[in-house]
Amino acid sequence: MKFRPLHDRIVVKRIDAEQKTAGGIIIPDTAKEKPQQGEVIAVGPGARNEQGQIVPLDVQVGDTVLFGKWSGTEVKIDGEDLLIMKESDIMGVLEHTAAQKKAA
Repeated sequence: MKFRPLHDRIVVKRIDAEQKTAGGIIIPDTAKEKPQQGEVIAVGPGARNEQGQIVPLDVQVGDTVLFGKWSGTEVKIDGEDLLIMKESDIMGVLEHTAAQKKAA
């Protein structure tokens, strides 16, 4: 199934949180919080302004974004847990430096 969000909605796939703390302590699943960052999977065409023109979104497919703990609506599409949220629910886009891209 293919899903296309409408207006200023965005489909985000959560990025799993680290399994260990910086000190090396393994975090059990029951103690983990839901990650508040994810990868943009799909974006809508944009919202309309007062003149009726479509204003494109600032985020693009592939961006890594930060969002609020309770942002969006959780859905399951093709067995994959995703979030659908408005662009206004996103706090910002994480920029990756060249060194981070090489490490990945």
